[in-house]
Amino acid sequence: MAFFLAVGLSFATASQAATLDKVRETSGLKLGFRDDAAPFSFADENGRAAGYSVALCAAIGGAVQASLELDQLAVEFVPVTAENRFAALADGRIDLLCGATTVTLQRRAEVDFSLQTFVTGASVLYRSGGPASFTELNGRKVGVRAGTTTDDGLRRALSEAGITAEVVAISSHEAGRDALEAEEIAAYFADRAILIMLARQAKNPERLVLSQRFFSFEPYALALRRGDSDFRLLVDRALVRLYRSKAIGKIYEASFGKARMSDLLRAMYTLQSFPD
Repeated sequence: MAFFLAVGLSFATASQAATLDKVRETSGLKLGFRDDAAPFSFADENGRAAGYSVALCAAIGGAVQASLELDQLAVEFVPVTAENRFAALADGRIDLLCGATTVTLQRRAEVDFSLQTFVTGASVLYRSGGPASFTELNGRKVGVRAGTTTDDGLRRALSEAGITAEVVAISSHEAGRDALEAEEIAAYFADRAILIMLARQAKNPERLVLSQRFFSFEPYALALRRGDSDFRLLVDRALVRLYRSKAIGKIYEASFGKARMSDLLRAMYTLQSFPD
């Protein structure tokens, strides 16, 4: 899917690295998105990329077009999965990863990251009438999205707590919620912001209970190829301009509705609103 962006914000760069050279030559920018990570990135009812991270990347596309002084820029959103997203960056299938991507030191050995775009943490969704605490999961099946930091964190938390539970790798967040509702698993683990959206969109949301406990700290950012400092600077400039304006509040509300913005997220925006 592709669309054309009108010239928006103007960001000048002294030099252009590999990604920007390719964009100038092709007048195209490829943005990777996961279709199963609402409200950050997903495919809407028309099959178009949507969500908080997608909106950030669309704004970055406008910044790229303005910086390169292109009459038109074809921005293509390319579907990726949790398993192949970093490989897609490395082999050039995408230029920027727009999703629910946690920054870790291990991942920074493979890719570079933009400024942080969101902060959340892993939590758990239970079924009403079933286990209602972490310790009650002993001997039960629990689900988690394969290929995520939550998968690693869950297994570590279970081991440290001495809880023996069967961890079931789930192919998508929606499939995890459905398995929970169908009583195939006793709990489903994911980042809290994703769990909130899953519960709201459930067939019977009143049967689902969201834990108040966090099992990890998950700082999100946009991933790009390593060593492409000029492109990363342009991405960061675009994010800073959003954070310093009212635009970020509108993007947040469009993605999360009337849910209150956390104090931690407000602080993240403020701390990254660097001067020019």
